[in-house]
Amino acid sequence: MNVLPHEKGFHVSWDQVHRDSRALAWRLDNFESEKRNWKAIISITRGGLTPAMIIARELDIRKVDTISIRCYEHKDMGEPEILKMPNPDISRGSKDILVVDDLVDTGTTLKVVRELYPNATYSTVYAKPEGKPLVDVYITEVSQDTWIYFPWDMALQYQTPYRELGD
Repeated sequence: MNVLPHEKGFHVSWDQVHRDSRALAWRLDNFESEKRNWKAIISITRGGLTPAMIIARELDIRKVDTISIRCYEHKDMGEPEILKMPNPDISRGSKDILVVDDLVDTGTTLKVVRELYPNATYSTVYAKPEGKPLVDVYITEVSQDTWIYFPWDMALQYQTPYRELGD
């Protein structure tokens, strides 16, 4: 995929996702004391699965469930559609829920989840300005026009050495 001059790419390795997810766990552990007694994590699939697993380990949270929401259809933005809900045993009114995702972009997905779990704590590893107000805790902010390339979306490929590219 070629990047146009007005597009910005931010490539994230597996190691970086792991370090940033651990940093998010540490930040969450020091987040408002009345909200640190999380009984469950709701991971927003698919991107939130890896950070949620790491955070669950770091904060010793054993109950992890998922919510799946589709907002894109072949890269076209559409109406959010809930594909899978968490177990109903996870109380919607509880503030003991931690919601985890990899990224908040425009906030479309988090708005849907916030309606379902208004008292939960919301965390993402990365945040863009439009979606940042919907997140309680995040690690890295990137500009709205930056595309984040996560390791689960990438494949290792041969790169031509710079000197062989020519003019």
